Amino acid sequence: MRPTCVLFDLDGTLIDHFMAIYRCHVYATRQLGLPEPTLAQVRAAVGGGLEEAIAKLAGADKVAALRPHFLAHWQATNLDDAELLPGAREILQALQQAGVPRAVLTNKRGYAAREVCAHLGLTPLLDGIFGAEDTPWIKPHPDFTRHALTQLKVGAAGTTLVGDSPFDVATALQSQLHFIGVTTGTHTADELKASGASVVVDSLAAVTRELGL
Repeated sequence: MRPTCVLFDLDGTLIDHFMAIYRCHVYATRQLGLPEPTLAQVRAAVGGGLEEAIAKLAGADKVAALRPHFLAHWQATNLDDAELLPGAREILQALQQAGVPRAVLTNKRGYAAREVCAHLGLTPLLDGIFGAEDTPWIKPHPDFTRHALTQLKVGAAGTTLVGDSPFDVATALQSQLHFIGVTTGTHTADELKASGASVVVDSLAAVTRELGL
């Protein structure tokens, strides 16, 4: 059955922004003379918001010191190598043509999510972009999802969330959304299924088929 609304995670789902994220974590740790994380470590740490990623990579006691260095470098370089994942524009266009509301629900800071979506030409294809610091909540808190659905004027019933991490699975479960996992980002099919996902595919083209478009 075609959904009445589709929410998308951003990083690893619609876009590949991991090199920018990795670069900024490396820059921040260098400023304090700390061990630099590997790309694999950064990919494994993201999904729960910037502060949680820093804590996973360097320790909770380093968050306050590293955060401003990360953000400063982010502001200067974050659009240098952001890319759309294959099928991202096409799935949003198909949903738009079908009259299905679609939005981004991300733990990337809201202003940064809107900036990169505008840069990559996604903004005209979206009905909303909801991120960290737009509300007091982030994924998987159900109030964050409820805020997005209220703004979109849709209900949880009939809404599908598409994402690449256990944070996305938990978001869907806590808000009673249908979930489609994709392995284009940070986690494998086995990891997503272990988190509670029942539907996992390997591309946005496959998501399009799952949505009946």
